[in-house]
Amino acid sequence: MLPPTQLPLPLARPPSSARADWVPDVSNAEALAWLAAPATWPLHRLALSGPPGTGKSHLLAIAAADHGWRHLQGPALTQAEALAPAPGTVLDQADQAEESTLFHLINQAAATGAPLLLAARLPPARWATTLPDLASRLRATHAVGLAEPSDGLLAALLTKHLADRQLRLDPAVQAWLLARLPRDAASLGAAIAALDDAALAQSVPITRPFARQILGPRPGEDDTDDDRFGNDFPETSPDADNPG
Repeated sequence: MLPPTQLPLPLARPPSSARADWVPDVSNAEALAWLAAPATWPLHRLALSGPPGTGKSHLLAIAAADHGWRHLQGPALTQAEALAPAPGTVLDQADQAEESTLFHLINQAAATGAPLLLAARLPPARWATTLPDLASRLRATHAVGLAEPSDGLLAALLTKHLADRQLRLDPAVQAWLLARLPRDAASLGAAIAALDDAALAQSVPITRPFARQILGPRPGEDDTDDDRFGNDFPETSPDADNPG
């Protein structure tokens, strides 16, 4: 029987978007090179695209910090922000901005020559828009795609997520997670958060059986799929897996 549910204490630090926590990889090398040289951007604009978990928001935070640019969110973008002069702007979820507001932001940046960095799942040429002039400007925006993370990057991201939550997992549990989860940082982060919250609530260590109980099997997976990782990991004390 599982122990009574306990209220987890908010001890883990929030995920960091600092440059020091960025993990270089072949999947993001091109984007990082472009961000280092905004003077080379065609029309002073650049867009990053890729599925969730590929590092778009992290790269925008790095660019804003490195260059002293303002950091805005597309769904909350206002006309006042769009028309205000700025040394540079990064806009996350840019495809979610109101169309006329985004149009004014692009025009304002173009008029002043200030760099404008956009990010969304799809490249700008594929964003849905009803404004022909906005569509034209989006098609003219140079886009750089972020690719699927490599094995090395996924392992490094797992280490980062564990450090963010002050967790230590048996290497065999880590290997099982990397083999089981979808190949994107968002799924990895969500899984670690779910495991940490459940382990804290139940006051138990994170073992492979516990992880499988919380995350569930992949479609078509059965217990024999886990044989290569070992079915019986040594149990450790809760403090070893969940300090504090």
